[in-house]
Amino acid sequence: MGSGRQAGQPAEDSDGAAAQPSRTPVPEVEPVADDSAGRGRTTEPESRPGDQHGSAPALRDVDSALGGAVGPSLYADDLPDGVVVADARGRVVLFNVQAAQLTGVPAEAALGRDYRAALPLNGLDGNDWWESSDPYGGDRDRTRQPERVLCLPDEREILVAARYVRARPGGALVRLVVTLRDASARAERSRADLVSEVAHELRSPLTSVKGFTSTLLNKWERLSDKQKLFMLETVNADADRVTRLIHDLLDVSRIESGRLEVRRQVVDLPAMVRRVVASRVASGEAEERFRVETHGELPQMWLDADKLEQILVNLVENGVRHGAGTVSIVIEPCEGGAAVSVRDEGQGIAPETIPRVFRQFWRSKRRGGTGLGLFIVKGLVEAHGGTITVGRAPNGGAEFRFTMPAGTPEFV
Repeated sequence: MGSGRQAGQPAEDSDGAAAQPSRTPVPEVEPVADDSAGRGRTTEPESRPGDQHGSAPALRDVDSALGGAVGPSLYADDLPDGVVVADARGRVVLFNVQAAQLTGVPAEAALGRDYRAALPLNGLDGNDWWESSDPYGGDRDRTRQPERVLCLPDEREILVAARYVRARPGGALVRLVVTLRDASARAERSRADLVSEVAHELRSPLTSVKGFTSTLLNKWERLSDKQKLFMLETVNADADRVTRLIHDLLDVSRIESGRLEVRRQVVDLPAMVRRVVASRVASGEAEERFRVETHGELPQMWLDADKLEQILVNLVENGVRHGAGTVSIVIEPCEGGAAVSVRDEGQGIAPETIPRVFRQFWRSKRRGGTGLGLFIVKGLVEAHGGTITVGRAPNGGAEFRFTMPAGTPEFV
């Protein structure tokens, strides 16, 4: 629904929908004529005599539909999933207990409101899902939305599916039924996604390695030294890429299982940063692209040198690949330890996507790779007892800032 469409905005004086009892029967909605009646209007029709709910759909027990032979009526609160139902005008007429628990929105606060206000949902890209799916104004041949992961306003993930009930095939929408499930059931799907991502990332370098080694074996005598050198350098680079991916996967496994070991030793933090920058310059980056600043006196830092280097390499590479201008690394003391800020001068990260930056497989439209790098960085920082945040740099672009406690190990 774009901003120009008002899909059933409820009137200011809500009808009796908000006063429904907690055990609301599953609704049966009387079919409406196949037109746009009710959709797009912002005022309520007059209530009929004796109709306590005004224009809201009548709420009826479903035992009659089941022949009355199965015992008590089936209530929405008896269902295992969250259920939200909106009428032909887009007003919420049912919001069961499970929906209230999953969303944190009390049923009485949702009933009678426009469905978009009662249940705001965003895609993983940060965009408004209702605007993109447009249930009341989109393709009238649609009957459902398959289950997908969406985000609540507090950034919690939730599994959402929708059913479009129409007066007749291709007709106007008379009822929008949305089901909600806890996204913790997504664990199995996440593992499947990981396997899929890894297979995709491995395919390209392994295909290259296989192709070039076969060529070298079969045509060695006919290849010039320059061609051989190019192929061997490519094979070497692709082997390094596969090795990095394997290391990333091992880190993800250790982070998720809580088995990540931190081997602390005294680390010269500014010297470590300078080594990482020197490595980037040696690989071909212009020295003027980087600026290292140290402010104040740092405490003695006991850190895992290998993991600290991995954090810095990831963040500096992120600034080089996805930022612009100078990449600045600022080191300064903070309460109980030290803070490192890695800043670039590019477009930065959209505010609505910031909460998703450190999730597995997160990639902006300009990103490549597996989307595991920043997830691993966060895990490594937190394994040290530190924190990491992302925001806007003083000169524009993105700023990743992580802190590390000084501390000393229990045993030296």
